Amino acid sequence: MEPEGSTEGKASNLAQSAASKLSQMGERTKQLGNVIQEPEKQKRIILVIVCVALLLDNMLYMVIVPIIPDYLEDLQNAADSAEAAAPHTNFTNGTIHKTPKGNFDLQIGVLFASKAILQLLVNPISGTFIDRVGYDIPLFIGLNVMFLSTLIFAFAENYATLFLARSMQGLGSAFADTSGIAMIADKYSEESERSKALGIALAFISFGSLVAPPFGGVLYQFAGKRVPFLILACICLIDGILCLTVLKPFSNRERENMPVGTPIYKLMIDPYIAVVAGALIICNIPLAFLEPTIANWMEDTMHATQWQIGMTWFPAFFPHVLGVYLTVKLAAKYPHLQWFYGAIGMVFIGASSCTVPACKTFEELMFPLCGICFGIAFVDTALLPTLGFLVDVRHVSVYGSVYAIADISYCVAYALGPVAAGQIVHNLGFVQLNLGMGLANVLYAPALLLLKNVTQMKPSRSERNMLLEDGPTGLYDTIKMEQREKKRKGLCTTIDENGIETFVQRSFSEEESSGGEYA
Repeated sequence: MEPEGSTEGKASNLAQSAASKLSQMGERTKQLGNVIQEPEKQKRIILVIVCVALLLDNMLYMVIVPIIPDYLEDLQNAADSAEAAAPHTNFTNGTIHKTPKGNFDLQIGVLFASKAILQLLVNPISGTFIDRVGYDIPLFIGLNVMFLSTLIFAFAENYATLFLARSMQGLGSAFADTSGIAMIADKYSEESERSKALGIALAFISFGSLVAPPFGGVLYQFAGKRVPFLILACICLIDGILCLTVLKPFSNRERENMPVGTPIYKLMIDPYIAVVAGALIICNIPLAFLEPTIANWMEDTMHATQWQIGMTWFPAFFPHVLGVYLTVKLAAKYPHLQWFYGAIGMVFIGASSCTVPACKTFEELMFPLCGICFGIAFVDTALLPTLGFLVDVRHVSVYGSVYAIADISYCVAYALGPVAAGQIVHNLGFVQLNLGMGLANVLYAPALLLLKNVTQMKPSRSERNMLLEDGPTGLYDTIKMEQREKKRKGLCTTIDENGIETFVQRSFSEEESSGGEYA
């Protein structure tokens, strides 16, 4: 037997070692917390959280394209088989019945459109809610609702449950998408940085939309319906935990005295914002109307296979990213030409849309589809930062409602697409649909001339700045006034290793460095 003193010594050493490791872990956690709270690092982490949320939303939006029609058809076949096996049974519960082909297509169209329709209805409310409480709580709420809707998708076994899941996704998107984009606009207040950050977010939106159909189709075929939704639910859960940890949405005191944003109805009647919203609707109509109709047209005209139909949109991701990159670079060098980049994008979309019906092979079709996505990248990347700038110079610099209007613009196109596109093709034809969409984009492009002099507006005339010049009225305004005074004195805030805020002299103020862009 070992001596009792030796045993006590080992226990004491183990306790000291454990205490030392816990102390080291606590110190590292504290250092990590200090790093996260640094403004520049926090901006990047926020950008990651928002981009993942946008990626998830658009993947969930498009992942059902190859899954749900086939799954509903299987359910219908099972119902038909059960009805044939029991021909004398009276099915009074209505869960098993034969659906005519036309009604089946209508059910799929309504299911696809339900997300955009509910998002369209909720966005005016969510925009006002975001302006009142800040950006972090709505983002966290949206991620939670999207997580629940994804789980419901995974385990849904009938049309009603799928419809509920799709509608819940629209509710979550109305909060997560709008608050995420608005948060980026708020954190990246300098115009070139804002364009770059919003461009990155748009690249994630594009990637999610274009990679989701192959992702969903392959996993559905080899692993079943639940697997793609469970993977997306896990990513959504991780993003929600990151949001809760970094943003701490329920402990932010700064929102208590946030300035009240301009009501959404006043923003809607602003002529400049109305022009931007109209451009966002028109430029997204070709994409929204082609997605539900191009598969049948490819089967009828070029006898395309299923893998060709599934891969139709994937190559368009690369010109979309190229368009985002070019627009960000051009906007940094020539910021006064944002309206011109949007107009070029709309002309590009119009020309590409008109050439779609002329394609005879799968390879030829890739070029106009790439052209459409390239043009959309130009329009979105140029006009989304313009919305933030318009709010800065003409209204209060609170961005929930204005980006709710942008989200409404997208939803109008994507709510009409699954419901109206098929009917237009049936009554007028696929060629007429594309010519009409192309002509609408080309004719709307000159309307962006109204935005030509926007960059000459002076930010100092915004309502928020004028209010702050009268003196702070609460915690939020006090913080903003202190930051403004530091900028005027050429001081910047840094946090030392002990977590103490200090001031460092700068060679020039941020206001002086960024003011030249607007003059």
